[in-house]
Amino acid sequence: MAAPYRMMGIVNVTPDSFSDGGMYLDAEAAIAHGLLLAGEGADILDVGGESTRPGAEPVGLEEELRRVLPVIEGLAQEARSHPAALQLSVDTSKAGVARAALAAGASLINDVSALRADPQMAEVVAGSGADCCLMHMRGDPRTMQQDPRYGDVVEEVRAFLRERLEFAVAAGIARERIVLDPGIGFGKTDAHNLELLRRLDELASIGQPLLIGTSRKGFLGRIRAHAAGAGEPGGPSARLAGTIASNVLAYERGASVFRVHEVAPVADALAVAAATLGATWTARNAGTRART
Repeated sequence: MAAPYRMMGIVNVTPDSFSDGGMYLDAEAAIAHGLLLAGEGADILDVGGESTRPGAEPVGLEEELRRVLPVIEGLAQEARSHPAALQLSVDTSKAGVARAALAAGASLINDVSALRADPQMAEVVAGSGADCCLMHMRGDPRTMQQDPRYGDVVEEVRAFLRERLEFAVAAGIARERIVLDPGIGFGKTDAHNLELLRRLDELASIGQPLLIGTSRKGFLGRIRAHAAGAGEPGGPSARLAGTIASNVLAYERGASVFRVHEVAPVADALAVAAATLGATWTARNAGTRART
């Protein structure tokens, strides 16, 4: 029986991502890493050529295409012989990159701007029949962590996601193909991130699949350091336990797509969570996954 959630493995083809920047710049290395994640249980591979870490500088269209297209083409070729359905996603806010990636074999557009950065993006997604993920972000990667403030972060994120959902549907994107992402770490303080996780069921009530991306993020390291009485948080490699905990909690509160760097351990934890929560939870969430 298929799991009531989907694993999205991260394939960063960037020199400056906060966790693994520069590790998979070579297309062959990125393809091999993607296949490793698929072997660990990834249902989706999310290929990105522009870092969205806090303070990241934008990347030009041609450079982003140069980074991601060979990887998507290589993974698409490998996916044809993959024993399970493997969906390819491109993490971009540029319509030109999305269009080329879809032609190369991608079928999901993961847009951190929620179709706001490029006025042609909605048309590209609608015309292709692809799935898309719409994320909440305050500002852009260069400015998003400059004193983010909210009255009620959950209510404001919920209203934003509802508005972008309706915009996408009005633009011709099928509702059942849309995933929503509250944007953990994108224009939020640590307290905002925790409040969103704590009240994630309020976002799930929108009725769309929810994607959660907490993997290796800085707030997990700061929580760990505070609990241990340490002066400085550990680096990204020390955040696996926090990644697992936050994803399990998010699953219990209604998330169904999990974007992670390390697929196998998070998938194992979610399998235990799903077995523990049992058929009642599975039935409650039936039909909320995006069609692939």
